[in-house]
Amino acid sequence: MSFIDTLIANTIRPEIQADQAYVVPDADGYIKLDAMENPYSLPAHLRQELGHRLAAAVLNRYPLPSNATLKHKICARLGVPDGYDVILGNGSDELISIMATAVSGGARRPVILAPTPGFVMFSRSAMLAGADFVGVPLRADMTLDKATMLANIAEHKPALVFLAYPNNPTGTLFDPAEMVEIIQAVGETGIVVVDEAYGPFARTSFMERLPEFENMVVMRTVSKLGLAGIRLGYMTAAPKLLAQFEKVRPPYNINVLTQTAAEFALDHLEVLNDQASLLIAAREQLAADLAALPGVTVFPSAANFLLVRLPDVDASCARLAADKVMVKNVSKINGLGGCIRVTVSTPEENAVFLDAIKASLTSH
Repeated sequence: MSFIDTLIANTIRPEIQADQAYVVPDADGYIKLDAMENPYSLPAHLRQELGHRLAAAVLNRYPLPSNATLKHKICARLGVPDGYDVILGNGSDELISIMATAVSGGARRPVILAPTPGFVMFSRSAMLAGADFVGVPLRADMTLDKATMLANIAEHKPALVFLAYPNNPTGTLFDPAEMVEIIQAVGETGIVVVDEAYGPFARTSFMERLPEFENMVVMRTVSKLGLAGIRLGYMTAAPKLLAQFEKVRPPYNINVLTQTAAEFALDHLEVLNDQASLLIAAREQLAADLAALPGVTVFPSAANFLLVRLPDVDASCARLAADKVMVKNVSKINGLGGCIRVTVSTPEENAVFLDAIKASLTSH
């Protein structure tokens, strides 16, 4: 072996060597419907005002590590219960990593458990933190297999359980009563994280139930609401539990431009909520249009995307690529054969997507 190959073999963990880097495809020139982004920008007058705020940001100093103003606005405007604080992260990814790191180490490799298919960072963060990941398959209709979840919890005693509400990539809104059973079954041996990244499109939440469950964390992001570019996530839990995660959070992890933009957006939250309402209506219309096509199955979604099973997924994806429409082909994921995940967008972009799907079905 060469020097560099020997160096890597001697220093880099085997599971890292065997893994692949997370690759984001180049979307230049495409209608981008693969990443669950809000297609609407802020109105022009708000963009202008935001520009002035960003220009006034103090870039030559470190950001205030407490982020007190931003955290106060999040708690006040986004339904965090009285007496609860939040931890901010560079997107939800960093928060997941913080929690995985906090429970990992010691004599026994911890177990992190989640339904599958689910958000890839649940399993990836477990691997990076040196934990074992246990995935519990969803039912064929993409709902929770509660009995198997409870059996795995009893067997593995997971340190962390992730429940996405709604789930990605399926869009499923799990039964809240079943989620409560899972939270109670985990009990004091583990922490249940309710990931509400797509909460703005579901209009339901576990946030107000935090005082009921001291082992529950509620995690959210502002990305799907319309601020993906600033990379801001937040999570809240019982104060004593949150204080443990705070020890893991890197100092200065939220930069001043993110902080400034987020504070501004929260001052105009109604604009983002109105955009979410447009996308909810568009989701229902697009789901109905797709379901009317021969051989197409649309799974119920409470998010800003749809999981769609197609008669010939490869032919449809080829047509979409030819028409410069980018979606997520998830057909290789266990349980999602023949499926794509498509972001709900503007009426114009939804129409282009729908026309390409219709054309692929006709040629098939």
